[in-house]
Amino acid sequence: MSDPAQTSSHIFALRTAANREDQVVDFLSSHAKKKKLDVFSIVRPHGMRGYIFVEASDRQSAEAAATGVPYARGILPNEIEYREIEHMLEQAKMEVNIQKNDIVEIIAGPFRRSSAKITRVDKTKEEVVVELLDAAVPIPITVKMDAVKVIRRDEASTGDNEK
Repeated sequence: MSDPAQTSSHIFALRTAANREDQVVDFLSSHAKKKKLDVFSIVRPHGMRGYIFVEASDRQSAEAAATGVPYARGILPNEIEYREIEHMLEQAKMEVNIQKNDIVEIIAGPFRRSSAKITRVDKTKEEVVVELLDAAVPIPITVKMDAVKVIRRDEASTGDNEK
């Protein structure tokens, strides 16, 4: 797999049988995990029948995830721009599993596409303090939790919470 900091994502529309969108999302998700494909998210907008959106690193990953999925009818030929579906999405409040020492990619803001290490997590403020990995001098930067994506977890750090 390529360097995660360089990975870009693309959005593809997947046609489905009407009223079977939820089943396709479930099948697609398990296929992508099982085959370890570069599928980052699957969106099923409410009120839109017969289509779901797949965010993947490339068309091949999206098509591989959809191959053999019941009720999936195929990826549309044109890529979808985020702004075309942005109005269909809503912010969801969810518990994020981010821990100290996780390696993350910053996905928003001036340090976008930079890799960093989590040094502190403040769940009440929904912020994390990170240190950029490619910086010559480690400078702590505070960013919102939704501005980072975990790309690697230090297995030794998972026991830190029990100390």
